[in-house]
Amino acid sequence: MRISRTRITAAVAATVTAAAAVTTVLAGTASAAQGCRIDYQPNEWTGGFTANVRVSPGDTALSGWTVTWSYPGGQRLTGGWNAQVSQAGTTVTARNAAWNGSVPAGGSTEFGVQGTSTSGSAAPTGFTLNGVPCNGAPPPTTPPPTTPPPTTPPPTTPPPTTPPPTTPPPTTPPPTTPPPTTPPPAGCAGAVLCDGFENQTGSTPAGDWGVVNPDCSGAGRAAVDTTTTHSGSRSLRIDGAQGYCNHVFVRSTKDLSAVGAVRYGRIWLRHTTALPTQHVTFMAMTDAADGNKDLRMGGQNGALQWNRASDDATLPEQSPSGVALSVPLPTGRWTCLEFMVDGNQGQLRTWLDGTAVTGLTADGTPTHDIDGQWYNRTWRPRLTDLKLGWESYGEGADTIWYDDVALGSSRIGC
Repeated sequence: MRISRTRITAAVAATVTAAAAVTTVLAGTASAAQGCRIDYQPNEWTGGFTANVRVSPGDTALSGWTVTWSYPGGQRLTGGWNAQVSQAGTTVTARNAAWNGSVPAGGSTEFGVQGTSTSGSAAPTGFTLNGVPCNGAPPPTTPPPTTPPPTTPPPTTPPPTTPPPTTPPPTTPPPTTPPPTTPPPAGCAGAVLCDGFENQTGSTPAGDWGVVNPDCSGAGRAAVDTTTTHSGSRSLRIDGAQGYCNHVFVRSTKDLSAVGAVRYGRIWLRHTTALPTQHVTFMAMTDAADGNKDLRMGGQNGALQWNRASDDATLPEQSPSGVALSVPLPTGRWTCLEFMVDGNQGQLRTWLDGTAVTGLTADGTPTHDIDGQWYNRTWRPRLTDLKLGWESYGEGADTIWYDDVALGSSRIGC
């Protein structure tokens, strides 16, 4: 898949703007297609970084793309998302994934990379699009690799997930599958875990729940709240701050092994701020069959999504059509979230206020825009815990309450 190199002429200026820990490298007019633009926006911390890269071809449509650039020194890639990425020396090559190779004239697409870095690593240079200089840089002296990119192991630090598509999230409720003909039982229905936080006696969660910060701690806070509840006199309140390391979770200390391989969950939750464009997590469960990485529920592009931390797969896929098959999480009211994870069959289902959500369903048969990416490998989860809280991988702060939480081996109902 290639694009024509005709009329790729104008001059480009590269601009580097530093703000906090984020630097954006922008391309203006250049010796590439008119309006050609590569935006490289890193998020850096000591010893590592991620970067979101936007490809805008200008007046020439793409049916496939290859982007290259050079790192002046000190940066080494460990992985990426929404593209096949590799590095040879200082030269990085990123090729489109199967679903984002076509980009219309005037449009754009995005992908991301993660890597390690040394102190004071300089910004990348020499951007090219399909071999043609973009951002005013000359073509790289080392040709891009022609062999497939190497497979890298998952990073030890959970990376931010798939960046947003260029199409905004849906503003109207997307289609959902019909609700079950027989309503599930109310209450806790014999669940292994059934907790409305009424046995909490202090302001900090204790006893059956413990506050955890899996990777690092910062501004996130967890507390027992007596002012906003779904039922009874207490709930769990999470003040989730923006930015990685500001996360906080409250983990159940109960033995959940009796739930078994098929896990049904019911959680009442309420939050104040609409789900952001970038990825956030508000529930996580450790998967012992996946290197003890988390299966995460949260949001991206304004709608709910599941995310698999080990390989960053999302449900639904973060294409515009995939996002349209999910739903936003309503703000300012209590919402009943139900889910089912079948570790024997490798399936997952989700209900919001009793209605099944098409985009949050992995039924065992890969379907493009829904669970095609989810089934890029065999998935047989073995979940061992339950964590409620907030984690932001870029933007996104929120205050969120949890109440009437239940886990069992059959559907519990709202």
